[in-house]
Amino acid sequence: MPKLKLPAPPIPLPKPLPKRPGAPRQTPVETATEAGISAVDWVDERTSLSGAARWMMFRKVPRGTNWFYTLGSSTMFAFLSQAVTGVFLAMYYRPDAAGGAYESIRYINNEVFLGEFVHGMHKWGSSVMVILIFLHMARTFFFGAYKYPRELNWVIGVALLILTMAMSFTGYLLPFDQRSYWATIVGVNINGTGPLVGPYLSDFLRAGPEFGATTLSRFYAIHMLLIPGIMAALIGAHLYLVAKLGTTAPPWLKPSDPVKKEEKA
Repeated sequence: MPKLKLPAPPIPLPKPLPKRPGAPRQTPVETATEAGISAVDWVDERTSLSGAARWMMFRKVPRGTNWFYTLGSSTMFAFLSQAVTGVFLAMYYRPDAAGGAYESIRYINNEVFLGEFVHGMHKWGSSVMVILIFLHMARTFFFGAYKYPRELNWVIGVALLILTMAMSFTGYLLPFDQRSYWATIVGVNINGTGPLVGPYLSDFLRAGPEFGATTLSRFYAIHMLLIPGIMAALIGAHLYLVAKLGTTAPPWLKPSDPVKKEEKA
């Protein structure tokens, strides 16, 4: 009978030698660096996140990639900025239609430390995000990046565009001043003119037959909880497909012919 060959036991790694007495001590920066590396290694040994991070970041980039390809990451950064500033604003905002919402915004702008700055970032950041996502969709369309095999990613991008517009619409009412109140009434009435689902959508947004305190609460819940949660999930799926399928080269660059390369060689 043939003898079974057992695998050789693994060779233990050599332990680091102790430092010689009298060796120069580490600086606080070196100590903090080693502690951070040890903590990261400890987490990675138990979760294996480095493989996923390496798969996401270290991937092939097509020839001719330019600054147009940063519009997607810029839009994601704008979304993260909206999320962070929105959390800080929610700490002081009161969705109360009886003057509470308006007074809370006035208090944020006039009394809270850096409140006007954070509110301004959130207010103007929404416009920046809308502009960026339209530019990103335009770049994807004109570069032909919506074609096979990236159709699903294009559908997710269209859904994110619609959700971005919905988030801008629901957030516009939250200051609850005269301009936002009447502009939202016009917008809801326009939605109500749509076929089939229009009247139901209008009643859902108003939270009843007419505008009131429940309308503001519903807009606040949609703006703060519903839409950001869906967008975060879709952004995760969008990034996964981008890493899996890669990005397309610009349309003005033609693929090289391998036969010609061999002839030249």
